[in-house]
Amino acid sequence: MSLVVYAAAGVLAISAILLFSRPRAALRNPLTASTCAAVVLSAICFFLSAPATLQTVNSFTGVPNFGAPLTYSMISAYSCSLIILLIHWRGGSPTYRRHMVLRALATYGSLIIAIICLFSLAQADNERLRDLDTYYANTPFMREMIVLYLVGHGACLVVMGVLCLRWAREVTGLLRTGLRLILVGSALDAAGFEAAKAIAIVARWMGHNLDFLSTTLAPPVVSVGALVTAAGFVLPRLLPSAVTHWRSLTDLRSLTPLWQEVQSVNTAPKPSPSWWHLPQARLHLLEASIHDALLALAPLFDDRVRQISLNTALGDGNSPRQAQVIAEAAMLADAARLATASNDQPDKEPSTYRLHATDAPGASGLVELARALGQSPIVTAAREGAVKATRD
Repeated sequence: MSLVVYAAAGVLAISAILLFSRPRAALRNPLTASTCAAVVLSAICFFLSAPATLQTVNSFTGVPNFGAPLTYSMISAYSCSLIILLIHWRGGSPTYRRHMVLRALATYGSLIIAIICLFSLAQADNERLRDLDTYYANTPFMREMIVLYLVGHGACLVVMGVLCLRWAREVTGLLRTGLRLILVGSALDAAGFEAAKAIAIVARWMGHNLDFLSTTLAPPVVSVGALVTAAGFVLPRLLPSAVTHWRSLTDLRSLTPLWQEVQSVNTAPKPSPSWWHLPQARLHLLEASIHDALLALAPLFDDRVRQISLNTALGDGNSPRQAQVIAEAAMLADAARLATASNDQPDKEPSTYRLHATDAPGASGLVELARALGQSPIVTAAREGAVKATRD
């Protein structure tokens, strides 16, 4: 059981770190801050509920079962954070949101105080790491404490379900997907945690033993439910950024032939981002370096090489757009060759031609140029000086 809940806590902690990658920006944004708080509290709940953690907490404090009210208080705080997150996610005027947040804090703050007070009044001297809910189901004050935290978490699930169902009809795209994931996670939580524990506790009240529902079924199901719920909250915020970085990583790999072609230019700064920089930052730095190198090579561009390569590419059956890119890549390869040669400078006026890649938005034009550099035999001929021989 400890392994299951520790794994869930680890995944949730990683999600929180990704959301909190820019602390200052996150703290200024109530939605991001509340999302981080909800995910972190969820991870803490799983960490504290592991039997190994409970035993450590009990041993450290010297109070048998002290981990129980601590875990239940964290579950209540997590429930409160989910409601606050939905309040910020739903939007509205700052005054309305502040009022609703204060109401949620007051409600669940009172619940946490009640949990602590009930535990302090109860007689729970036998340490129970896995079956405390059912073992003490008939014990005064412990019984009320257990029911109270389950009611508090159940109320949170009901509020989440109602709001998500209502809001899912009004939104589209990733936000609707996130809301559906939250609904699925809440359903797993309600069935695998709330219902399972409630049935096991009621069975104890009636003199029966269905403890396996609480000790065996509930932990893995609630772990999956919490992960799905967290995905619903995190997905609309992280997926667009993840897609952007994935595309940046793809463009970085695609630009390798172009950088290899121009990196020998003396004025081209070598991209050296730190290891923690994300692909998007690395791509921006590489683009800047390539553009500087292209600017340095511009005086060596030869329009005759471009025109000869263009005619050859068109004759090979390429489309006008493809032929243009191939011709520009051939002219660039010829210029790079001249830049590294000592006595092979062209006797001509500098070209005024501007590469399409320098005007295209983003890295799309550079990627096209890089592909032509790495694939076209016409470019290979220009790199070897064969086009120069033809024109002479």
